[in-house]
Amino acid sequence: MPQAAAAHPAFTLQRTHTIAALNLSIEEYRHKVTGAMHYHLAADNPENVFMVALRTVPEDSTGVAHILEHTALCGSRRFPVRDPFFMMIRRSLNTFMNALTSSDWTAYPFASQNRKDFQNLLEVYLDAVFFSRLDPLDFAQEGHRLEFEESNNPDSNLVFKGVVYNEMKGAMSSVPSQLWQAVCKHLFPTVTYHHNSGGEPENIPDLTYDQLLDFYRTHYHPSNAIFMTFGDIPAAEHQANFESLALNEFTPLDREISVPDEQRYSAPQRVHESYPYTPENDASEADNKHHVVIGWLLGASTDLESVFEAQLLNNVLLDNSASPLLHALETSKLGNSPSPLCGLEDSMKELVFVCGLEGCREDAVSAVEHLVESTLEAVARDGVPFEQLEAMLNQLELQQREISGDSYPYGLQLLLTALSSATHRGDPIALLDMEPAIAAVRKKIKDPDYIKTLTRRFLLDNPHRVTLHMAPDTNLGDQRLAEEKARLAAIKDSLDADARQAIIDQAAALNERQQSVEDESILPKVGLDDIADAPDDIPFESTTTAQLPTTRYNRGTNGLVYQQLVSRVPQLPDNLLPLLPYYTSALTEVGIGNLDYRQTQAQQAAVCGAINAFNTFRSDIHDIQGILGYSVLSSKALQRFHTEQSQLMRDTFDSARFDELDRLGELLAQQRAHAENSITGNGHAYAMQAASSGLCALANLNHRLSGLAGLQALKRRHDALQEPQALKDYADQLQQIHSHFQAAEKQLLVIAEEEVQQSIQQANQTIWQDCSNGSTSPLTLPGQHTAVQQCWITAADVNFCAKAYATVPLTHPDAAALTVLGGFLRNGFLHRAIREQGGAYGGGASQDSTIAAFRFYSYRDPRTLGTLDDFDRSIDWLMENQHTAEQLEQAILGVISSLDKPGSPAGEAKRDFQNRLFGRTKEMRDTYRHRLVEVTIEDLKRVASTYLTPDKASVAVLTNQNRFDQDKSFYEKSGAEIFKI
Repeated sequence: MPQAAAAHPAFTLQRTHTIAALNLSIEEYRHKVTGAMHYHLAADNPENVFMVALRTVPEDSTGVAHILEHTALCGSRRFPVRDPFFMMIRRSLNTFMNALTSSDWTAYPFASQNRKDFQNLLEVYLDAVFFSRLDPLDFAQEGHRLEFEESNNPDSNLVFKGVVYNEMKGAMSSVPSQLWQAVCKHLFPTVTYHHNSGGEPENIPDLTYDQLLDFYRTHYHPSNAIFMTFGDIPAAEHQANFESLALNEFTPLDREISVPDEQRYSAPQRVHESYPYTPENDASEADNKHHVVIGWLLGASTDLESVFEAQLLNNVLLDNSASPLLHALETSKLGNSPSPLCGLEDSMKELVFVCGLEGCREDAVSAVEHLVESTLEAVARDGVPFEQLEAMLNQLELQQREISGDSYPYGLQLLLTALSSATHRGDPIALLDMEPAIAAVRKKIKDPDYIKTLTRRFLLDNPHRVTLHMAPDTNLGDQRLAEEKARLAAIKDSLDADARQAIIDQAAALNERQQSVEDESILPKVGLDDIADAPDDIPFESTTTAQLPTTRYNRGTNGLVYQQLVSRVPQLPDNLLPLLPYYTSALTEVGIGNLDYRQTQAQQAAVCGAINAFNTFRSDIHDIQGILGYSVLSSKALQRFHTEQSQLMRDTFDSARFDELDRLGELLAQQRAHAENSITGNGHAYAMQAASSGLCALANLNHRLSGLAGLQALKRRHDALQEPQALKDYADQLQQIHSHFQAAEKQLLVIAEEEVQQSIQQANQTIWQDCSNGSTSPLTLPGQHTAVQQCWITAADVNFCAKAYATVPLTHPDAAALTVLGGFLRNGFLHRAIREQGGAYGGGASQDSTIAAFRFYSYRDPRTLGTLDDFDRSIDWLMENQHTAEQLEQAILGVISSLDKPGSPAGEAKRDFQNRLFGRTKEMRDTYRHRLVEVTIEDLKRVASTYLTPDKASVAVLTNQNRFDQDKSFYEKSGAEIFKI
């Protein structure tokens, strides 16, 4: 158990608070000299988390906070090597390492289950933050720089380069990112949120090195820092390190960094912005690509009551399709779907609420405003049913109780939740302990005027409102490109011979620095001896519920119940298989039996924290061309609702109705909008799917269902549904798929605390008693083994490159060496060539044993053909050079670290169940793990020469029209297929 709160002599204990619902105690400390705050979440959890956050308040859009976040990690006083952050990633058993820039803070978090590793990372992080060396060449590499296209030729064109510069070119290619930045620009006319803290690509080159240094000196100081920790290491032990490694060298900062309150508008504003739009065929496609969003500035994020009331109102208005505002937006003919910005943003100094539509026509602005206002007026006049308010409180209670941790470590999620309030000198403890607020509001909602009053106070009577009309501009992309070229040409014309030589010299110096081999031994490390034994399997029980096989896991879920109905994907006709993802997306979004979809959504909200359906596929472990597929109906609920949860799942499976045609059309429009908005954020994944689409049946299916081919098919299908008969035919096809699943083989999964399992079993025996277990033929697909050469053209300012090779599945002896090879190539060559020298935000290689493929990739990349060459050069580097045992050890550590990352109690049970479902036994996984630590450098060279040969390569590039035009001869020569998306 965690020790009683006690402070190091350099700190003062301010208070402690126990949160029973989270099974932890929060301790608040203050550093006596600098005033730095330390919040420690004492928990009986061996995954310890550290985070130090700085209040960072930029006054322009040069990206100074973002570039500083990158540059601070490029060497420090104790560790003066070029790249200690990435070096430590591969010298560590961390479960999380990163650095994050938000709109008003910059944070440096990590997590580890290994105490030695935790100490190593803490030393490196503290030195990086408080004693960074900020080398000008690192600023040039990570931020921005000028180079000649031909680095030694001053007569060639100038170009902008830099990791953050290219990252933000990619990020700001996303329409939702442009929308959000435009909303903030106008909602916050005078404070830091008016600017893009990540940096606008056109403004980033304005940042000078001296401005970076000034920002560092004023913001990266302990007086402006918030230290946060989670886990079973005592606070005093952390504080001893904070003091000895950093704080003892500082005196108080002579200024307070803070964000002032925004000046309020006296009347609503209406503003207009444009975004670049590239039509696939003709300019008329832009006619219905307008966005109309309305944003309000609400109360302070440090006011707990205001935050909770805003969260409640947001849920009442937008939680599901039965919510009045979301229903109005989903069913409106003024646009295609609700805006991706819809919802409450509570991470800034003041709360922001946004709603609106995308896919509008130019003249829809006033009508959208009227739609929103009239919907809110109806809520303010009529209120909402008490049952709906109670359901929303149950949702908030579930969110408070749930132990997450399957993406970010659970402790880190808690720290990030508390950080916003701590940043603005509020009460982060109260923000984590929501149960008193929930209890108080349970009393308030009995007043029928409560939600009416909130609607008026926060929204209708709030004059600080902005209506943003963001219009597509088919010329804006070319215009911005021309402006950049003109800017660079003007800079070049202004350079004398000495200035041109300085640019050449800097490029040469940076290249020499990037190529240098640094002494990594000054960095702490863990080794193979520090690897823990393989985790034990999670205990489970196999039983039967009525006629359905059932797997039960007793887990500490903190009062939640997780249930799944798992159905084997049956053999579907060729015309139905491509609709499988549409079916699972629609299954929990349509009506049930006599209930329409709105009534069903209301019932779901009253019973479950979530209910959804998805498909999961793996290749057969004995035959890579074989395929195993399951469709999963999944839900979670507070355990007092487990009976209703089970009944809802049964009713959904038995009587989901696919006859609400308008609803099906709305859902498809929403799917299309979501998929189109995902391209710039997931372009590397899309490119890898495309490159490997010919290697096996599963890889091909993934590309067809959820890859770029799937997105292309989704757009065609949505366009076709404008015809009424096509929509009717589509509904009939979804019903046919549902009938196939009703006849398929099924089983249940139940994850809950031990004391409630018997009650769940008894309820399920009754609920599922007459559900027959089918035995239809499972899905089979023809094998695929074809190299592909593809180029996909989209509207993005950066590129995503991928190259794939057919390899082997998990059970093959070479799978371990191929997995280690991915990290080895990334650490030793690809990171330097693609990120540091090439300027891409990311790049690497990995073995995917699920589809027996080895894949190279780049992310938000300014290059294309050069990157493809670098993929090949990495193999040459491997084969032609001598390599050290330490390089090999680092690659192995990275793989083991990813294997051993803990999940949530429910997530670990689901992962164990999936392994069993797909035949990945404990013995099989342990054999693979043993092979990993036995891999040699000779093994790496052998598997590379066996599988990664040029004649076996498949290539896919996701790019833009301008880059495609430059590279066109390459694609013609390679015979590549060209697609537009």
